[in-house]
Amino acid sequence: MNLTRDRLRSIGWVAVLVTCAALTLVLMVRVNAVKSEVQLAQRQINALKQEKLFLETEFQTRANQHQLRNLNTVEFGYQAPTAGQYLENERQLAALGKGRAPDGPSPIRVASAAPLEDEGGFPAMVSPLTGKAIAAEPRDDEAPRGMTPAKLRDRLTHIDRTTIEPGAAR
Repeated sequence: MNLTRDRLRSIGWVAVLVTCAALTLVLMVRVNAVKSEVQLAQRQINALKQEKLFLETEFQTRANQHQLRNLNTVEFGYQAPTAGQYLENERQLAALGKGRAPDGPSPIRVASAAPLEDEGGFPAMVSPLTGKAIAAEPRDDEAPRGMTPAKLRDRLTHIDRTTIEPGAAR
């Protein structure tokens, strides 16, 4: 009899363990379901906060536009442009201009280079550091050292006419 009693006791413990495992599994599934509902509610709260912020910004913008419109009409007298205020061509624009007043500043003048005597081509691009044409530029390890501002000024202000290609495009 003892043997059957021990067997029943072990079967009872196995049944209790299986029941506890099943209840733990059901509880874990319920906890995960509640967690997902909480996350969904949090996402909805965040979406509503963003929508609220958007609506507040829209309301403030429209209120500012209304306030600006009232200021423009009451305080400053601004009005939207009409079709008669636009010009059709450059002549109408020039007709609006005035001559220079007697005490007005002199007009701005634009500098121009003197025409070249030889064939009229463009001078070659010269590096301000080496004084050579850009195509004949030395590598970085051959770059001159000790370049002084005076030498640089001389090279920048000098046009080497020997590097002008004859028959270059004008």
